[in-house]
Amino acid sequence: MTQRVGIYPGTFDPITLGHADIIRRGAKLVDKLIIGVTTNPSKNPMFSTEERFAMVEREVENLGLDNVVVTGFNALLVKFAQKEGASVLIRGLRAVADFEYEYQMAGMNQQLDDEIETVFLMADVSLQPIASKLVKEIALFGGDITPFVSKQVCEDVVARVAKIGQLGDY
Repeated sequence: MTQRVGIYPGTFDPITLGHADIIRRGAKLVDKLIIGVTTNPSKNPMFSTEERFAMVEREVENLGLDNVVVTGFNALLVKFAQKEGASVLIRGLRAVADFEYEYQMAGMNQQLDDEIETVFLMADVSLQPIASKLVKEIALFGGDITPFVSKQVCEDVVARVAKIGQLGDY
């Protein structure tokens, strides 16, 4: 029997509780879930690719899911999926704005390879507002990010903000 392989790609800068929710739920849909840690030229990451990879690997290990692996990639998602033998792309949705972008990406990916399906998972209602970009912004202005990330990720972000400097003057 053929193993169903899925990929959940992202920059994970940093990985949030919303990401962990999608990983946990996505792992139930496939035999093997690959978390693809990638770069995005349009984003300005707080953490290096290596740091994000290590962070995601640690968080996945804490989830205790034996069918999930973490892999780094810097390529077109469809090419990465083909190389890994994946037939499913898992994408998380938080809001209507996410859907518009993700819908367009799913259409483009289908044009590139119509054998790969995109599956959208809605984040848990309590986690829907969480976005890595907002977590970083809150941290940079000295706000509390503990409701949005694990304890270890919070420590990583706080340490990075201490290193690069907090914004604001309050």
